[in-house]
Amino acid sequence: MANLVKNHRRYDFDSDLEKALNRVDFFRIFHTMTLRFGFEHFGILQLGNEADACMLSNRLALHDMPSGLAEEYDKRHRFGDSVVFRSLHKSAISSVWKSDDPHLGNGSNLLAQLGFDILLCVPVHGTNGARYAVLFLGDIEDISRQEHFELCYDATCAFDYFYRQVLSNKTGLGLTPRETEILRWISHGKTASEIALIVSVSEHTVNSHTATILKKLDVVNRTQMVAKAIREQIIQ
Repeated sequence: MANLVKNHRRYDFDSDLEKALNRVDFFRIFHTMTLRFGFEHFGILQLGNEADACMLSNRLALHDMPSGLAEEYDKRHRFGDSVVFRSLHKSAISSVWKSDDPHLGNGSNLLAQLGFDILLCVPVHGTNGARYAVLFLGDIEDISRQEHFELCYDATCAFDYFYRQVLSNKTGLGLTPRETEILRWISHGKTASEIALIVSVSEHTVNSHTATILKKLDVVNRTQMVAKAIREQIIQ
């Protein structure tokens, strides 16, 4: 059955997807795909519930946007108020948005707020039904209908592998009660020395636990750590 399914798939980078094992591999695949179609950046967005108060930075499962851009956006705007976010909850059809589109509105123009001219949204979902969207952002004038179709198909194929290989793989997420406690204090903005005083351990121990948490959550810094912990509902 697996071979039958494989034979009916049609994409040009199946060997890359078959070899992809982790976030770094999929980052490279999505980044290359983004540039090939003339866009500059991509983001894989977890939709969650429409009614939830949400920040853009906490919903990004993988992206190559400029460092700090999503966090700066969250300081000034509420992602849940954007027309793009609401539209993703009302339709599963891919869509193209431009910064001068009157439907975006003045107060909720996500593109203008992020500093890009065009956005392509490709709604996707995991094998368990969890809803996501692959976003492509850039400053190109437009994208042709054929390129739109091709990019949607490529993004859907790549996401399917990414979800099954990375997002649905919960091994390594099991934090100890102490690690969860330290993670919670980190999410409140506490430093290692402050956490050491709060939980009555040495600062070295806090740093050691933090390094372990980073490894278990498969992230590279504290910001990603907290974002993923909230996304995975490890902490609130």
